[in-house]
Amino acid sequence: MTELNLFEITHKQLDECAEILQLDPGVHAMLRSPMREIHVSLPIRMDDGSVKVFQGYRVQYNDAKGPTKGGIRFHPDKTIDSVRAQAAWMTWKCALLDLPLGGAGGGVLCSPKEMSRNELERLSRKYIDQISEYLGPHKDIPAPDVYTDPQIMAWMMDEYFKISQDQQFGVITGKPVAIGGSVGRADAAARGGMYAIREAAEVLGLDLSKTTVAVLGYGNAGHFAASLCSELLGCKVIAVSDSRGGILNREGLDAKAIQRHKSMTGSVIEFPRSQAISNEDLIELDVDILIPAALENVITDVNAGKVKAKILAELANGPTTPEADDILYANGVHQIPDFLCNAGGVTVSYFEMVQNAYMYFWDKEMIHQRLDKKITTSYHAVYNASTRFNIDMRKAAYVVSVMRVVEAMKVRGWI
Repeated sequence: MTELNLFEITHKQLDECAEILQLDPGVHAMLRSPMREIHVSLPIRMDDGSVKVFQGYRVQYNDAKGPTKGGIRFHPDKTIDSVRAQAAWMTWKCALLDLPLGGAGGGVLCSPKEMSRNELERLSRKYIDQISEYLGPHKDIPAPDVYTDPQIMAWMMDEYFKISQDQQFGVITGKPVAIGGSVGRADAAARGGMYAIREAAEVLGLDLSKTTVAVLGYGNAGHFAASLCSELLGCKVIAVSDSRGGILNREGLDAKAIQRHKSMTGSVIEFPRSQAISNEDLIELDVDILIPAALENVITDVNAGKVKAKILAELANGPTTPEADDILYANGVHQIPDFLCNAGGVTVSYFEMVQNAYMYFWDKEMIHQRLDKKITTSYHAVYNASTRFNIDMRKAAYVVSVMRVVEAMKVRGWI
């Protein structure tokens, strides 16, 4: 993976959009910077009795359209710039889906795989203890992200309740269903991506029942994507990978069997009746649809020219660099940009907030119908902008979302 500064990438993407829209320089400058950052130190008693101090962040990027919303990552490589990028992308994502929310992001610099559940609980509660005054259903609403899960959200929500003495279940999303979570949240990001792929295939004239798929990254989003590609779209998944390597079977792979194998062995590698391949080889496979569902900056100017897929569906945040975008567009690869493709997660999180607010919960069928409508409408807004301005799909997604944020800033009298 090429080491690039994610926040600099968001700046470059925004700068290109500002040029297309001929934004006022002052407005452009406002959109380049977060409106608020919180930095905290988190001293935690470890299981061996020692005290370890972790660094935590929360960035509230822009709340012109409503309270900020964004995930919390527990990751050893977390930096403040990566959190700023996460918050910026969430701002554009919420605007693109036309949600009444702004964008935020958060994280703690830690190695969760090396920590016990008790240590993770203490860390989760301490993080909320330090930033609780900045949170709330009408201020900023966290959610799970990389290496955080519904259980961690439950601990965080419980800690917030203790501090605030106010049981507002909408303060955290991605919670277990037993304490106010929404059905349909677990696979929402991947399911939304499937709806976007379906629309892209229609635009391109692809018969999905005859398409092949490769999935880079077999975490939560990746394994749901592999399953739903077959179940919803009728595609054949022929390759998947994780951090340890990949597997290939041109006759097709059983996503559920791979998940069982990974739960027992810790990786997709050495799955029966498959050929070993590298992550780099997977990106260059001759498939119809490539789904990067892992981390950032995996498709760069070095390998973008080797991508043979007709559709690049970005379930990961920031998997493609700006230089790679230009190469892919020139080569006719149809990109579904990350903050459209993976927006199902924040959309169902918003549905969760709505259900929490009036204490009535929808069934899974309603969740899926409303998610489908949101993603489909947003895809065509982006596609129409792409054709109108003769620009790639990522620039088009920025054009749509930035125009909406700027309009909110104008009517509120900020500019």
